[in-house]
Amino acid sequence: MKIKFEDVSYSYLYGTPLQKDALKNVSTEILEGKINGIIGPSGSGKSTMIELINGLKLPTKGIVYVGKHKLRNNIRIIGANKLRFEIGIVFQNPEEQFFLKTVKKEIEFGMKYFGYKTDRIDERVKKDLKMVGLNKDILYRNPFTLSGGEKRKVAIASVLAFNPKIIILDEPTNGLDSTGKESLVRLIKMLKEKYDKTVIVVSHDVDTLYRFVDNVIILANGKIIAQGNKYEVFKRTDYLTENGVKVPKIVYFIQKMEKKISKKVKDVDNVIDLIKEINKYV
Repeated sequence: MKIKFEDVSYSYLYGTPLQKDALKNVSTEILEGKINGIIGPSGSGKSTMIELINGLKLPTKGIVYVGKHKLRNNIRIIGANKLRFEIGIVFQNPEEQFFLKTVKKEIEFGMKYFGYKTDRIDERVKKDLKMVGLNKDILYRNPFTLSGGEKRKVAIASVLAFNPKIIILDEPTNGLDSTGKESLVRLIKMLKEKYDKTVIVVSHDVDTLYRFVDNVIILANGKIIAQGNKYEVFKRTDYLTENGVKVPKIVYFIQKMEKKISKKVKDVDNVIDLIKEINKYV
């Protein structure tokens, strides 16, 4: 399902003295069947981008194409429910999307809302719980009593349950310890590799994001300042730092190793693979 931004701007309180421009003339594409990262300092426009993709906001200027949908200013979204059926969002604070009394009811809700057959729902709930690494014993617990990591997994399971083509994760590593992050990395990779989902991840946690993302879009002050293959984009360390964008620690480590051994090191996603690569030259 193709997503394309064509000269898109979005302003809060547009046309008033208090107007604030969140996005300015953004043109980009989200790669289908890939893991796409949206990165940037606070207030750079990341959250606005994902709200435009889901039709929660409409552009002040320009057009957002989402599959067959064309979203632009002052145009009523035809088939908005269908669009949201095709896109699942897990918000930064997952408890904000909970409103039912049990985990089971939370995961069922999307399927019931979008008209899944009743005899398939119980089977699907158990399958999605297993997919995110949760035991079925959790089904009748109140989701608000769960740990931060468990809440996030339940939120992801509730999105997976109605099988959207696109999955958006807003700051998914917030509140997770190292074990929780490892579990999340495996899950996100699986969504792409096994289930062929297009995944969009908005995150400040560039060190974790670097390990699984394919393509990155980097925002600063509402504009795209860099985009493309993660390896090529993050090599521009000085430029990104000047624009207030964090660079993954492993990128600096790779650059130091290349200077030390006077060899170009193969692009890798984690320190273990980097050590293996360096051992070829020492």
